[in-house]
Amino acid sequence: MSLPTPALVSQRAAQRLPRTALLLFCAAYVLPGLFGRDPWRNADLSAFGYMLSLARGAADPLMPTIAGLPADGALLPYWLGAASIELLGPLLAAAPAARVPFALLLIGVLVFTWYSTYHLARTEAAQPLPFAFGGEAAPIDYARAIADGALLALMATLGLLQLGHETTPELVQLFATALFLYAMAASPWRAARSRAAVLIALPMLAVSGAPSIGVGFAAAGLAVSLRSSYPQARSFAIWIAAAALLAAMAATAIGAWAWRLELPSDWGDALRLLGWFAWPAWALAAWTLWRWRAHALHRHIAVPLSVLLVALAACIGMRASDRALMLALPALAVLAAFALPTLQRSMSAAIDWFSVAFFSLGAIAIWVIYASLQLGVPAKPAQNIARLAPGYPGGFSLWALLVGLVATLAWLLLVRWRTGRHQQALWKSLVLPASGLTLCWLLLMTLLLPVLDYARSYRPLVEHIARHVPDHACVATIGLQTGQLAALEYHGGWRVEALGAASSDCGYLLAPGRVGMPADELQRDGWLLVARERRPTERDDETVVYRRSKPAEAGTGTAR
Repeated sequence: MSLPTPALVSQRAAQRLPRTALLLFCAAYVLPGLFGRDPWRNADLSAFGYMLSLARGAADPLMPTIAGLPADGALLPYWLGAASIELLGPLLAAAPAARVPFALLLIGVLVFTWYSTYHLARTEAAQPLPFAFGGEAAPIDYARAIADGALLALMATLGLLQLGHETTPELVQLFATALFLYAMAASPWRAARSRAAVLIALPMLAVSGAPSIGVGFAAAGLAVSLRSSYPQARSFAIWIAAAALLAAMAATAIGAWAWRLELPSDWGDALRLLGWFAWPAWALAAWTLWRWRAHALHRHIAVPLSVLLVALAACIGMRASDRALMLALPALAVLAAFALPTLQRSMSAAIDWFSVAFFSLGAIAIWVIYASLQLGVPAKPAQNIARLAPGYPGGFSLWALLVGLVATLAWLLLVRWRTGRHQQALWKSLVLPASGLTLCWLLLMTLLLPVLDYARSYRPLVEHIARHVPDHACVATIGLQTGQLAALEYHGGWRVEALGAASSDCGYLLAPGRVGMPADELQRDGWLLVARERRPTERDDETVVYRRSKPAEAGTGTAR
């Protein structure tokens, strides 16, 4: 006899989120930031640089490069971006074209998280207790309501917001993780789809730079499947093993295996990362594990928990990497959804009022900064931006203003709806966290996108360097980061060589420096110091520009 579940859900509470509202939620979450900005510094720009090199035919498809520096084993993301640049080149600039497949991947993450939760919530052990006189939720309606809650929990998670909108290999890994979670969840009912999903998911992890995580998922999936009470799930184990073998072969073929184990130097930092990055999903997931502790070995808990543990182990083993922790978010969202039928009214009210206060203050702050930039009132925010981002040219977009006004009005109407009485929907406690975070993201990506783009793009720095380096010149570099090299190639249009001054015949040289360094410390034999430039938002670091003091033996240093 199975243990009673802690869930008590009426048919009225199992109503699903209106599909029009759900689609608008997803659109407002996915689309902002897709257009109207440059690739931002560090990982986003580096990944785009590899894609651009492939799209331009400047690198071998099996060895993408930036300024001659090869990429790691994450080939699939670069192929996707390069193919999109080629396909959409006549319609879009390279940067937004590269983002299109990654926006589709983010949509896929949302979709597969929903379907994973739906199938897990249909299992017998996940069903709510029947009422003495009837009226409990129907299994299908209950599963849909729980799945809606999981989708909202994922969209409410702070850590997914920026990383989920980048063009990096980790987003491909996240999609593969959600696909594997779906394969495990649906294996008792959707045999063909689950087999196809797992055969895609694990090799996809391998060729996007995470073969070890793929093997970890396979081991966890085998453990859960082999002890399942569903015969279809037990027979699914052979497909997991086959997918793991394909993943290992793919990783070996492209040289993706790498030993990156390094434990966190400060465990406090790791806990703080988990605390904000996975909020509020981790708190609800912890409540689920407590309330459903007697059911921990059943599929609706065991499947997401196994994926979560592997992702957490990867995060810890990679020195508390936030990008590895991102892979835990679909599983955390699934677990968080199963907390909804067990939440006390006081806890639900606390989530609501915290969300209203926190995100309303965030939206007000964004509007105040926007008003200061556009109208000069209040003056202090605009003065701070002028100090932190000197040279920001400003700008006004009527379209951005209208979108921001509509989004803010929708938030006010949603708060009014949620704070009204007699709201019975099972997913009601996650509406405000998800919509509040979406509102702030949308306002940032419309009202404040120009200033954010100015602060996070390398375009201003490259424009300053272009005053001293002619078009189509050959530029050698020493000690610059991969993102900086990609910016020089993309924004500057120069031929960049990351080989150093001694091994290059380029006519110009760029090297890192520090603000305040004496000029005599920056002198280099054979090179004339031309200028010292820095990003407007950078206080300490600068880029030093040199010109060759005598002609190179191999040529003039212009593009060949």
